Amino acid sequence: MGNGASAPKNKVGKRVVNEKVENAKKTGVLSLQEHGLEDIPKQLFELTNLSTLDLSKNKLTRLDQHQHGLSKLANLKSLNCEFNQLQRGTLTPVAHLAKLQTLSLGNNRLGHDVPMDKNNPSAQQPDCLPPLPASLKQVKLNTNHLTTVPPQICSPSLSKLQKLDLSFNHLASVPAAIGGLVSLVEINLDSNLIVALPEEIGALKKLKSLSLKNNSISVESTNFHPTRNPQPLPAALFTETPLTDLNLAGNKMTNTALNEFDGFEKFLERRQKVKTKGVYGGALTNLSVCGLD
Repeated sequence: MGNGASAPKNKVGKRVVNEKVENAKKTGVLSLQEHGLEDIPKQLFELTNLSTLDLSKNKLTRLDQHQHGLSKLANLKSLNCEFNQLQRGTLTPVAHLAKLQTLSLGNNRLGHDVPMDKNNPSAQQPDCLPPLPASLKQVKLNTNHLTTVPPQICSPSLSKLQKLDLSFNHLASVPAAIGGLVSLVEINLDSNLIVALPEEIGALKKLKSLSLKNNSISVESTNFHPTRNPQPLPAALFTETPLTDLNLAGNKMTNTALNEFDGFEKFLERRQKVKTKGVYGGALTNLSVCGLD
């Protein structure tokens, strides 16, 4: 147990790293978590059979220090770089990991601006992310100071993406392009500044779980109108998706107001069937899953 200033728990040093790399040649799994790394060890790039790599809880600021470095790990399926100091524009090698299924980038600095060349004042900030591998099934971008959803996340090429975590950022909206992520099953948008979801959310025909805890969704009147007072959660979310798990705790709205949402009754019916089937005696209360008073 300890805080962020405590010494690494794992044994560190070149000898330990070399031993782990040698072992990874046999297992295809390498964890260098909490090793105080500021750079990725070069010998790691020779592990072409590596399927799982954990670089979390280090001091990495970029993944592109070495030309073709991480890109050589052609068989990598899981990459964990959480709790580092990764900056926008430094993740280029990820684009070349054609078999990558899980990408964990939580608790980094991808939403922060990076210092720009003073001699080129018109230069734009680099993208947070490179184009992402179409093989991805799970992406975690929580706690990255993001103010917008990176467009690379909503690319139609991510047709296999099932789980997306964008919690603990500064997002005020969700782009309509999210409707193109046709395989999404679970979305975590907790602790953002979101006031509404786009109509296109209804295109997610596999969506079962949506968490929107501690956002800015509010309802002043349930006399909804498409332009003057749109419903913050579109009816299509309830009627066009298989959603059964919805968490709205910490938003400025009530169960009473939620009951007035167009399409919500269909969600309740579907939720009741799931609870009745999976839990002896059925659901305790229909609305408890939404976390509202």
